[in-house]
Amino acid sequence: MTHGPTPEWMREQERSHLGALRLMVWISLRLGRRVGRLVLCGIALYFVLFSPKARRNGRAYLERALGRTPTWADGYRHVFSFASTVHDRVYLLNDRFDLFDIRIVGGELVSEALRHQPGALLMGAHLGSFEVLRAVGHTHAQAPVAMLMYEENARKINAILHAINPAAQQDVVALGHPDSMLKARDRLEAGCLVGMLADRSLANDSTAECMFLGAPARFPVGPWRMAAMLRRPVFFMAGLYLGGNRYELHFEPLADFTTIERGEREAAVTAAMQAYADRLGDFCRRAPYNWFNFYDFWNRS
Repeated sequence: MTHGPTPEWMREQERSHLGALRLMVWISLRLGRRVGRLVLCGIALYFVLFSPKARRNGRAYLERALGRTPTWADGYRHVFSFASTVHDRVYLLNDRFDLFDIRIVGGELVSEALRHQPGALLMGAHLGSFEVLRAVGHTHAQAPVAMLMYEENARKINAILHAINPAAQQDVVALGHPDSMLKARDRLEAGCLVGMLADRSLANDSTAECMFLGAPARFPVGPWRMAAMLRRPVFFMAGLYLGGNRYELHFEPLADFTTIERGEREAAVTAAMQAYADRLGDFCRRAPYNWFNFYDFWNRS
């Protein structure tokens, strides 16, 4: 396990513009989702045409996920899927769950785990939409959800979404602070589901190499060490975007740290990380346009 340099995704300049985001929010809430999605078509085309580095990196990923050379149509669909999930957050954060058709797969497994102890961990990725989990909690009376996340990522869009619905930020625990794990533990003890995105690292984060889509790639170790110390079952979670207004929310058992002793933690963490990379790879092949990392993920420098 090593400490890497600043990841490429953090070095990329943020291309969003506050004014454009405000306009998109206004269009979406005033004119409706159908009109908003028409505007998204133009936005997606703009980024496909004028973001050459992201386009190249997206093609490199899609070639692995699709098992063939991707076309321009594949690249556009990839970007449009990403834009769609961001756009839909506007409605989900305003509790407009009625606009969406969300299917749940494996939710009963999480419910069963919660019957044995309070709280469970959800390991997600930049795969589809994490926000649809709120819809499930609202419509199916699931456990409350707390999200552990790095606040530095996508600051502008988070500011806009916070302005839309200030309550949306109440269930976010900031990572990278001395008391982050204590706050996560408190949420778990209160019976919450605590979610993390485990496919990106920050500067100086410890990383470890896992096989992912046929090649070695580095994943952050921190989420897994935290999971081991919190001693909870861990589920892989993916809110796949299926087009239109359809989402499919998946929960799959990934690891169980409830009975792992201190001397067994590192081996358990290593096994859990590879299991996570395997499940992420499987879902990337199943829904290739849903993984939203537009940088060179396999860059080992």
